[in-house]
Amino acid sequence: MNIFLGVDAGGSKTYSLIVNEKGETLGRGASGNGNHQTNPVHAENNIASACHQALREAGLSTENITHAYFGLAGADREPDYAVLRPMIRRLGFPQYSIACDTMVAMRSGTARPYGTVVISGTGFNAAARNLAGEELQYGGFGYIYGDGQGSGRDLANFAFRSAVRAWDLRGKPTALHDLVLMATGFRSVPQMLDAALDQGYVPPLSLAEVVFAAAEQGDEVAASHLAEQGSELGNAAAALIRRLGMEKDEFEVVLGGSILAKGRSTIMTDALARTVRLTAPRAKVARITMEPVAGAVLSAMDKAGHEVSEEIMSRLRNTSFSDLKGVAKDE
Repeated sequence: MNIFLGVDAGGSKTYSLIVNEKGETLGRGASGNGNHQTNPVHAENNIASACHQALREAGLSTENITHAYFGLAGADREPDYAVLRPMIRRLGFPQYSIACDTMVAMRSGTARPYGTVVISGTGFNAAARNLAGEELQYGGFGYIYGDGQGSGRDLANFAFRSAVRAWDLRGKPTALHDLVLMATGFRSVPQMLDAALDQGYVPPLSLAEVVFAAAEQGDEVAASHLAEQGSELGNAAAALIRRLGMEKDEFEVVLGGSILAKGRSTIMTDALARTVRLTAPRAKVARITMEPVAGAVLSAMDKAGHEVSEEIMSRLRNTSFSDLKGVAKDE
């Protein structure tokens, strides 16, 4: 029987999952930070720990795994893979693949082995895989490197900036002025500015939610910015679609991250969808429906040529890690 292992290694936690060819869970593992860009030694220890936990629970060894698929945070450029290839090779799996964790997020929101994903949480990422298995991604390195400003950090900064500009009359009046002061606890914009300029105060990420709240109230400044940044996120996906020749294909554009998944207003996601459809009319917007580590398992099945049935998809959607907190192996 074929056995598959998937790993989703992020900046705060690492999950591993082993299933059989029917999608039935055989073993799970959880550990801490798996991003080599933070600390490569800790990341390697944590990824190994999560894998060993799953293997132990399943009563298996690395040789029993038909294919292992690693979705790794920070797997953005060739210098990253120069670190990651020997790291994963040392785990001893006979057949394995490495990709950015963005790709397993895409696979966790679609029944197809190809598609596009846009993730907006604290930061931003976009990636795509075509029918031929070719992959491209945008690493989400920030505005100066070509990204839009639709991440959580960007939206929080926009809320702060808009409150300042409304106060000093360089910008339009906006509900963000009062909402930002209420959210941060400052009595006035000058007090808030002094804290930022003199005491190292940084606008909290929670201010991203304030932009959505203002847009819901009909605020023009907030709504216009969400629409603009939604279009820019859609532009990132559309650019990948064009580069991979996917314009005529039918596939899902999977949305992930707290900003796209939990934003109360649909202004941003509606603008994203409209922009993508200008390039790929048959594309449909979808949400992540399972743990990203299950997307890594599906990717392992894809690599092994194993057909993924709806029964397998259903089982993986019901796989939970809520009872596993994970122990960081940072020593």
